[in-house]
Amino acid sequence: MPSAISNISPLLYLYRISKIELPPRLFDEVLTVPAVVDELRQGKAKGYDVPVAERYRWLQVVSPKQVPSEWLASDLGRSELETMALALEHREKVVTLDDALARRIARVAGLEVWGTLRVLLEAKKQGMISQMSSVVDELKRSGMWISDDVRQRILKLAGE
Repeated sequence: MPSAISNISPLLYLYRISKIELPPRLFDEVLTVPAVVDELRQGKAKGYDVPVAERYRWLQVVSPKQVPSEWLASDLGRSELETMALALEHREKVVTLDDALARRIARVAGLEVWGTLRVLLEAKKQGMISQMSSVVDELKRSGMWISDDVRQRILKLAGE
């Protein structure tokens, strides 16, 4: 199994649809960055229902050594920047991101990128999810924007 470095959105969406147990089942180890933990804490302090990173023993918090200076001018948040910087330091790991700009930059940097939907497809492939259509619909209800086109492609990839 590969290892992963996760940004906030895959953790948040998996939590919202009660699938937060999937990352440690799909990956040998799961890392995240301090900015993700900070954003989750801020959300919790504001009253949002978000995962508490410290409750997940499988989630290791690791700081990147540095963020590439050229990325600082991009329209990305601290968590995306730190997540991609850590992924650059650990190129053998999958980086899980949903933000379109972050995904493009990460791919240009030569990183292997998975989004929340790819995580769910892998879980379906390994028999951890029985019906992808209900999971995708639940994701949409939880706030993830998924076009009808993307939904159809995901279901086709899932064999549904």
